Amino acid sequence: MELFNNILIYFVIVPLLTLGGLALCSNRGIKAIRTVAVVGASVLMVLAVMLVKMFLDIRGAGDTSEMILRSDVLWYAPFNVHLALGVDGVSVVMILLSAFIVFAGVFASWKMNPMPRQFFMWFFLLSTGVFGFFISIDLFTMFMFYEVALIPMYLLIGVWGSGNKNYSAMKLTLMLMGGSAFLMLGLIGIYFHSAPEGQPLTMNILDIAHNDAIPHGWQYLLFPLTFVGFGVLGAMFPFHTWSPDGHASAPTAVSMLHAGVLMKLGGYGCFRIAIYLMPFAANQLAWIFLLLTGFSIVYGALSACVQTDLKYINAYSSVSHCGMVLFAILMFNTTAMTGAVLQMLSHGLMTALFFALIGMIYGRTHTRDIRDMGGMMHIMPYLGVGYVIAGLASLGLPGLSGFAAEMTIFFGSFQHTDMFHRVLTIMATTSIVVTAVYILRVVAKLLFGEVQDEHHRTLTDASWEERLSTATLILAVAAIGCFPNFFINIIISSFNPVVEALKAALPSIM
Repeated sequence: MELFNNILIYFVIVPLLTLGGLALCSNRGIKAIRTVAVVGASVLMVLAVMLVKMFLDIRGAGDTSEMILRSDVLWYAPFNVHLALGVDGVSVVMILLSAFIVFAGVFASWKMNPMPRQFFMWFFLLSTGVFGFFISIDLFTMFMFYEVALIPMYLLIGVWGSGNKNYSAMKLTLMLMGGSAFLMLGLIGIYFHSAPEGQPLTMNILDIAHNDAIPHGWQYLLFPLTFVGFGVLGAMFPFHTWSPDGHASAPTAVSMLHAGVLMKLGGYGCFRIAIYLMPFAANQLAWIFLLLTGFSIVYGALSACVQTDLKYINAYSSVSHCGMVLFAILMFNTTAMTGAVLQMLSHGLMTALFFALIGMIYGRTHTRDIRDMGGMMHIMPYLGVGYVIAGLASLGLPGLSGFAAEMTIFFGSFQHTDMFHRVLTIMATTSIVVTAVYILRVVAKLLFGEVQDEHHRTLTDASWEERLSTATLILAVAAIGCFPNFFINIIISSFNPVVEALKAALPSIM
């Protein structure tokens, strides 16, 4: 019963109850389906806000525990698997991000057709996996929720997607499952070296970190397996190719949740497991992954420049922005890591906003090719203004979330005094210029260019549910940009154990 006194478990229970409620609805009862989905998403939003308040109150009372709100129930004794829950500042803001995007995604899918009941059931199953992943501190349960979050993607894209959806769904599933295979091997290796000889093995992340029992030789093998396993989901080059095709074919809400939250599981996992549990190998091998992630940043931005499909533009932009997350995490200092989490928040919100707006525009024009559109600001002013705000956040306009995140990343990265890190940082900053080029190009052509199709002049602007969905995300993007310290104060203490482990592993280079 102690487990049910913990607010964290309800981030898993509520989506499952919502899924059960949807299963009881009639296929034709669209009002009931929408009501159940909205209630479930709204309860998750309330829980997320309550969690933030509880976290601030606990930290304000002087509790400096590495993880708070912990619960631990033995689940499978032979392998010492526990349903172990706990959160720190990074987990809390990721849960808040997830709740916002689930809420906005429900309203963005208000007119989903066909089979809206089944769509929302898979949507909330995916949400269950996302929330469960962020609250878990046991390797097995974390991996289980990770898989729960990935599996629904095949059906959500293959059934409700558009374009070459079967190819995209299969490619995404095969590549992400390939990453999961690497990850599973890495986690098994970590488990069998989780404690000193003679002591019981454990799946608990905190216990493994404190035991520091993984031999350096094994770290050289296990660190790449886990980092690449999570890096595939984070669209790290050269494992990113599933992302543009998957996003292009996914329905709007799925693109929002996938790019906004699911890809963040990759960065979070790299930070929480690969780097924290294997700090020696992380220090030794970071340069390899810095080169890959640095290339991802520039490559993604340049690729976005040559696209004409709105979803492909945003998908390649996501490769660039998610590359920044992994790039900053690998800088191994508190400033850069803080920027990485701010970037996860910023990118999650603005890319969800982008995909929501693109879906709404596509639903009216039946095209995503910018060459076939123009003058949308006069035809659909609300959607046009929303797209401009998302674009300005993406290119890092001060006052919006992108500026706070990217500046923190680049300041933290440039703290390294050696030539290697500084040259890579300078190269990564060139993406700011490239991002401005493709964002302004799209805005000019899509919103202010000449109308290419006279039928577009009769199109309607956003409906009330679309305005609610996008307004929620716009306000969140502005909140991070105007009040970054609020979020920094939540997350900054979470990096202390990781940075200390890195220093202890190789003090000569820290």
